[in-house]
Amino acid sequence: MTRTIVESKTKTAIIGFDQPFCVIGERINPTGRKILSEELERGDFSRVEADAIAQVAAGATVLDVNSGAVFSNKMAEDPRYADNNFVEPTLMKELVERVQAVVDVPLCIDSSVPGALENGLAAAEGRPLLNSVTGEEERLELVLPLVKKYNVPVVAISNDDTGISEDPDVRFAVAKKIVERAADFGIPAHDIVVDPLVMPIGAMGTAGLQVFTLVRRLREELGVNTTCGASNISFGLPNRHGINNAFLPMAMAAGMTSAIMNPVALPIGPKKIAEKKAMIEAAGIILPADMDDETFVQLFGMGSTKPRAGSEMTAIRAANFLTNNDPSGTAWILSNREAPKAGQEGRGRAGRAGGRRRG
Repeated sequence: MTRTIVESKTKTAIIGFDQPFCVIGERINPTGRKILSEELERGDFSRVEADAIAQVAAGATVLDVNSGAVFSNKMAEDPRYADNNFVEPTLMKELVERVQAVVDVPLCIDSSVPGALENGLAAAEGRPLLNSVTGEEERLELVLPLVKKYNVPVVAISNDDTGISEDPDVRFAVAKKIVERAADFGIPAHDIVVDPLVMPIGAMGTAGLQVFTLVRRLREELGVNTTCGASNISFGLPNRHGINNAFLPMAMAAGMTSAIMNPVALPIGPKKIAEKKAMIEAAGIILPADMDDETFVQLFGMGSTKPRAGSEMTAIRAANFLTNNDPSGTAWILSNREAPKAGQEGRGRAGRAGGRRRG
């Protein structure tokens, strides 16, 4: 049975067909996150640390660490900052060290810059996952020696020098090529985690069927584990969570063993709370003066003012149970157990201390 082992200093995550689905938290990534990128430029890593803690609390078993920041202000001072090959190696080392200081889960070192990959591998404790190699010749020659040198597993993305093909047979052929080239370096198939590339269902109606078919072939013919950027399937569509919640269990049933995704439902901010309160007051509803924001958002079904596990995590946990990768449903039951209310901690049934039955 194929098993990909990823480790931190003290913890192990196993990606495998007979294992619970591996959730790789994606939020430590400044690409497309302007505020985070600006904070990193100022040397402020507080959001990175908070994101790391929140993702692990929500159920991520591996954290992706991406160093693709753009330091716009520093470019004006030093033109070298316009070059990611200059920015990312130093930033990656700092990101890895900061994340490891607040959580102890395996990491996924993520960059298109070889120097950043090597710095991340050198700074990471344990056995991280490397993200990523493609079928492009130049990329194969740069990344596979690093994989061999550090004895780590690697994400293999199914595109090559011709780009991303819409033909799933071509994407399978690229994955097979990467597995074969890795073998030439002495890298076993169980250390290759293939990303078959999920296309947006809004742009290609067969995208879901394609990836399910590809995942089955990758499992049965190449014997490799698989991953994907889970939210790609719903890109550009309304109610993305609804699509993601259906896609993930279906992909798992087809044999997908991990996903790079956001496990956290983001907190409801003051602006949305104020807007909702204004609507309620306009409707003539009088709220108690002492009602706190958390009680308010829960009462009106808005979510929470605190980060918590997203609905995709519920779908994944249910699918783990249904595929017998959660024996006896233990994880499912624990994840759905209500936290004790304030003042009820340590109390048993009916709030009685100790929870003793009557004699």
